[in-house]
Amino acid sequence: MIDPHSIFLLAAALASVVGLILLIAVFKLNPFISIFLASLSLAVATSMSLATVIHSFEAGVGATLGHIVIVVALGTMLGKMMAESGAADKIAHTLIHVFGPKKVHWAMAVIGLVVGLPVFFEVGFVLLIPIAFTVARRTRTSLLLVGLPMVAGLSVVHGMVPPHPAAMLAVSIFKADVGRTIFYALLVGIPTTILAGPLYAKLIAPRIHLAPENPMAAQFVDHGAERSLPGFWLALLTILFPVLLMLVGTWADAISPQNSGLNQLLHFIGNDDVALLIGVLLSFITLGRMRGFSRTTILRFSNECLAPTATITLLVGAGGGFGRILQDSGVSHAIILVALHTHISLLLLAWLLAASMRLATGSATVAMTTAASIVAPIALHATGVRPELLVIATGAGSLIFSNVNDGGFWLVKEYFDMTVAQTLQTWSVCETIISITALGLTEALSLVLR
Repeated sequence: MIDPHSIFLLAAALASVVGLILLIAVFKLNPFISIFLASLSLAVATSMSLATVIHSFEAGVGATLGHIVIVVALGTMLGKMMAESGAADKIAHTLIHVFGPKKVHWAMAVIGLVVGLPVFFEVGFVLLIPIAFTVARRTRTSLLLVGLPMVAGLSVVHGMVPPHPAAMLAVSIFKADVGRTIFYALLVGIPTTILAGPLYAKLIAPRIHLAPENPMAAQFVDHGAERSLPGFWLALLTILFPVLLMLVGTWADAISPQNSGLNQLLHFIGNDDVALLIGVLLSFITLGRMRGFSRTTILRFSNECLAPTATITLLVGAGGGFGRILQDSGVSHAIILVALHTHISLLLLAWLLAASMRLATGSATVAMTTAASIVAPIALHATGVRPELLVIATGAGSLIFSNVNDGGFWLVKEYFDMTVAQTLQTWSVCETIISITALGLTEALSLVLR
């Protein structure tokens, strides 16, 4: 029996999200102020101590921005260098040539899957968005048709495929085999990406009309790239170099003994922030000095690209603050209680718990790790369920319906220059398609593997 207080908490959370959307979409209030007001309203409605409300919101903002602000800043600098040097244009040219203008959205899905393997969603997003802008401009197609398959690929590997950090942590919690998890995750993830990415983008893009001028895309316009483009492999190496460093960090324990000097060095350079920093410094050489840009010009590029990111980082941080209020107010715990009271299969339970935590906190990583920690002790006493499939089902649940308390929601909204309603119709639905499709395929795979 679910207690009335838990039901009240869920109703209050739902009301706060609805109120937030109304403040932004109907009353046209600044999104940051709207998120702040929704967070405070939820805190008061759920009887949080007034002395802790602001501290809770600030803690959520700080915890989110501590990582995101570095990723967005460095990723934007790398993107700017790719645009100004013509590297993004060269990659776009090659993709258009190989796949053809009418099928380039399939290429973007593949790139999202590959680049997203070792990196968090936000890192892959800021690395690839300049290419999406350039491909959309070159093919004169909707940014959604090009960008949605890219973010679908990034999201799928973020939630389900090792060696991604969240998936690897779930593998450890469930004591699953890494190799089999990767194999099963790809069996599930590839068709899921196809459905939620290229196919859904083809359906929804004509129905969403974006503004003709995108302020963020304007930051990644190549100047003089028509005259002489850098080599394709040099351009590709520059954008993939941070990804390669992150892979090295993932494999550090297999390459060298744990806690050795080499092991610590590999983990250090494989850290997201450090890998991006090295990648940006490399771009200053390969796409800057080697392209004839002076130090002063490179400095101007790296300075002027940061101004448009201020709004994005602020909104992402506010989303983290709202998520922390949801946790500290007891909403997250109430959602878990509701999920645990349902008598369902273990795979569906893992999915429901992760989905509930995703809706409550906005973080796919938090949702996946929390749900895995709850389900793992139950799985030890259950039979007939492969731990590898539990990893995938948990990951699928952690991706459902990205909303206003998710930093990724605001990244996609601002870079794609969409309204809140348009972001819900495109990105949030794309995430939900991924989540439900992956669950269905995982359940089907469990029947085959019995």
